[in-house]
Amino acid sequence: MAELLKRKAFITSTRQTVKEMKEQMSSPGASSGDRKNHQALLGERGPSGPIWQPGGNKYSRLDSQLQNANSQCIEEQQGQQQMIAEQQDEQLELVSGTIGVLKNMSERIGMELDEQSVMLDDFTHEVDNTHSRLDNVMKKLAKVSHMTSDRRQWCAIGVLLGILFIVLLLFFIL
Repeated sequence: MAELLKRKAFITSTRQTVKEMKEQMSSPGASSGDRKNHQALLGERGPSGPIWQPGGNKYSRLDSQLQNANSQCIEEQQGQQQMIAEQQDEQLELVSGTIGVLKNMSERIGMELDEQSVMLDDFTHEVDNTHSRLDNVMKKLAKVSHMTSDRRQWCAIGVLLGILFIVLLLFFIL
């Protein structure tokens, strides 16, 4: 992390330096000496090419340090990414296990609901049968209740009493 901050600071300072150089070069009072300095800073060497090319060993140590720092930073980033990927894999395995448990629970709940649906259908059928039986009984009770208040009942009682009286007379006479 400290290496990353150092690099950011280096980049910022280098940009500022380049910006200042461009401002000096674009000013109308720049002399030929300034142009030579500008060419030297930009790495122009003449026919042999820029200073930073392999022909000049002046910056080879700096280049190797930068490459080492870059490779270390890349290795650190790769290590961090690998750790993140492993953590995500572990979390995915946990999520997968949880999903499996939820799937089993939902299947069990579905089977339980199916069983209860069958039980409710059976109960509904029994309630319907009981309801029709109660309707039949209520109709019969209504018929009996209607008969008790009817004049025919009194007539039937009178006829039966008459028959009972005749039977008793015959029983005592004979």
